[in-house]
Amino acid sequence: MRLISSGRHHATFEFGDLQVVSLRDGYIDMPPTRLRDEDGCALDELPAAVPLVGDNLRLAVNAFFVTDGTRSVLIDTGASDVWHDPTMGLIYDALDEAGIDRAQVTDVAITHKHEDHVSGLITPDGSEAFGKLERVWIGAGDTSVFTGRLEPFRDRLVPVSEAVAINDWTTAIPTPGHTPGHTVYQVRSGTGHLLVWGDTVHVPTLQFEQPNIAWEFDGDQSQARAARATLLEQLARPHHFVAGAHLDSPGIARVTPSGDGYALEYLAPPIG
Repeated sequence: MRLISSGRHHATFEFGDLQVVSLRDGYIDMPPTRLRDEDGCALDELPAAVPLVGDNLRLAVNAFFVTDGTRSVLIDTGASDVWHDPTMGLIYDALDEAGIDRAQVTDVAITHKHEDHVSGLITPDGSEAFGKLERVWIGAGDTSVFTGRLEPFRDRLVPVSEAVAINDWTTAIPTPGHTPGHTVYQVRSGTGHLLVWGDTVHVPTLQFEQPNIAWEFDGDQSQARAARATLLEQLARPHHFVAGAHLDSPGIARVTPSGDGYALEYLAPPIG
């Protein structure tokens, strides 16, 4: 995995015979009381290594575009304007900056139903962001989000209830816990494996070192912990990489065992 270009809102990596483009949708600040211990209680104290901005955690929001030059898949779409926050909804600028024509996007894969991952299917002016979109892949347990302004996509949904190939190099894998339909996407190239996840980890400075720390909005905290443990064990293998929606932008890294948890090594300096 090698960084080949970057800008204010994107970073492009060569990954064997594929290109992986990290797209920065922005960031959102959240109170540290969202973090939960194994009893489901807010943490008494944060480790010094966890940075705060003011009194809040700052969560990056990323999406990822993967292409072999002919076929492509966009994994997550950002928040568009649903949070009415000027720090979010930058994915369209990121796509432009990376030289990606939105008209070439035929497949969108959604990690889960929350607004900062799915809302970018619709632009702030109410139009569809991807005019030639043919398929929207999403966990079967999360399809209920396609109502209201997302209703027009219902006839293009591909519900994922078991591991299924999206194309020759991307597989959708159900990992319920954060939401009933939370799904990760495994991308394979000639040089390794990339696991693209949504809300498996929210606070990378804490949840790799202490994977048992959960998030208030994990629908099933125990199940989310178990899914995270399984995925981290896989990622610690050689030639495996992770791309995370809430890892510091551009959000692509290696994972290695460290003590009772794991360490994260980013492949590119932060953007934004």
